[in-house]
Amino acid sequence: MLDRQTFFVDNGDNWQLALHRHQMPDRLDRKRRPLVLVPGFAMNSFVLGYHPRGASLVEYLAAQGFEVWCTELRGQGDSRPGPRASRRFGLADLGLVDLAAALEGVRRHSDVDAEQVDAIGCSLGATFVFMQAAWWPIPRIARIVNLGGPMRWTSVHPTLRALSTVPALWGAMAFRGTRRIARLALPLAARVPGLLHVYLHPAICDLSEPATLVQTVDDPIPSVNIEIARWIRDGDLVVEGRNLTHAVAELQQPLLTIVANADGIVPEATTCSAHNIVRSANRRVIYAGDEHRPMAHADLFISDLAEAQVFRPLSEWLLG
Repeated sequence: MLDRQTFFVDNGDNWQLALHRHQMPDRLDRKRRPLVLVPGFAMNSFVLGYHPRGASLVEYLAAQGFEVWCTELRGQGDSRPGPRASRRFGLADLGLVDLAAALEGVRRHSDVDAEQVDAIGCSLGATFVFMQAAWWPIPRIARIVNLGGPMRWTSVHPTLRALSTVPALWGAMAFRGTRRIARLALPLAARVPGLLHVYLHPAICDLSEPATLVQTVDDPIPSVNIEIARWIRDGDLVVEGRNLTHAVAELQQPLLTIVANADGIVPEATTCSAHNIVRSANRRVIYAGDEHRPMAHADLFISDLAEAQVFRPLSEWLLG
């Protein structure tokens, strides 16, 4: 049975960050490093522990004997703002400050005696993992899994490219009630052939319970939106005066990159941008989906094919 426990850690900037620990006590292998899963843009960790028709990513990994942690950085999920907490923050705050605090929280609360973790960055969460791995001289992260995330925007969907030319427009997207909007829109969009295919494929995803599925949706943060638009426009992300591409090029940790073959959000060339430049000799790319059953961004987590084409090879790489 999956055991779940939540801890809160102070990020030093008036936020209490939520850390969700998952383990199967009868299967836990204490010789393995903890796994830390980092969710992406305008989402929380719910989708990592949910699957409509099978085992979720969290459940699958815990069943292999891993202690699995899901982070929720400021503005995500169950994380709690203090009375003086600002809603104006950026990618550096999330990837450098919050993820560092989360990793320290994992070290402090883990049932596994390990100084390092293996990190799985999901979508934008992979960017935060790259930032954390590249910035710290003493590596806290032993191995990196990039699950559909960007590092350098080598390739961009035409719609995103057009929108990124006006970053201020992204900053104006101060949505509230995004989850409610998504719950109402998802069933309608699924009926329009091809409309959702940049993000998911209804033919391989059970969308019959939209109210449950959209629990992973959080309201986007305008200041983060602006930074993402500039990053897409410019290609490279500059964080605190450092070019992330140049910093990641020096990484020597083992890297697994998992690409959805029909991802319209983070295309293949962008997902593989870190793989193509890191110094590590231990790096591999796995493709999920094929011409007969294409997979897009969200299909990596909730599709009927996710276990066979994502969870299993990911686990095998970690165990290898």
